[in-house]
Amino acid sequence: MNTAPVRGAGTDDVVRMTKVLRTYGNDRNRVVALDEVSISFPRGTFTAVMGPSGSGKTTLLQCAAGLDRPTGGSVLLDGQELTGLDEKDLTRLRRERIGFVFQAFNLLPALDVAENVALPLRLAGRKPERGAVDAVLDRVGLGDRKSHHPGELSGGQQQRVAIARALITKPAVIFGDEPTGALDTRTALEVLWLLRETVHQGGQTAIIVTHDPVAASHADRVVFLADGQIVDEVYGASADRIAERMTHLGAWGDRRTAGYAEGAV
Repeated sequence: MNTAPVRGAGTDDVVRMTKVLRTYGNDRNRVVALDEVSISFPRGTFTAVMGPSGSGKTTLLQCAAGLDRPTGGSVLLDGQELTGLDEKDLTRLRRERIGFVFQAFNLLPALDVAENVALPLRLAGRKPERGAVDAVLDRVGLGDRKSHHPGELSGGQQQRVAIARALITKPAVIFGDEPTGALDTRTALEVLWLLRETVHQGGQTAIIVTHDPVAASHADRVVFLADGQIVDEVYGASADRIAERMTHLGAWGDRRTAGYAEGAV
């Protein structure tokens, strides 16, 4: 059983996961997606989560965001324990305290930019404060595009709209699932700089899942998963260092690293 302390735990954690277990299937074909993971994400930080396919990255993000229910353990988000909430309360919390940015921009083509940004508030039965939509669009550099529709924008501009939509509720945390996966390299870098600025100047917390070492290098911290467990984390690492660490993930990588160490003795 994993009895390690919560990684990075502090008094100002926006998200704290404690011994989170997520399994699928029954006793005969049980699959462990997360194996008692404990980790925290402090306020005002930008974390990238990486790992090979099937390592548990997306499951970790979904459990942290209340999109999936853990089989066991605890998830605390902005002081609220998620595991005991019913679907109605989870939906309300997601709308008010969480922003989402996905690889697919998920904008509604019939709505203009301003209407897409205001949508989370409308769904929650609230009206945007006067000037709030304009302010957040200015923040992402699209103040002159508020009357345009998604089809009139480039991919990078659409992702900026998605970020503005994530920010409009002033969330405690922004979750991103491959937020630059559909963008070209230059546009992806612009979006990553925007996310980084949002964290460091706006005080938001951002957690993204990515397979791209360049994208991960823009984060303050990179967390590595393998076989449903956190196996390492690095701070302020370059893309080359992150890519090198990715090649040694999992049991095979551990054995290979151990073999090198024994051969060097």
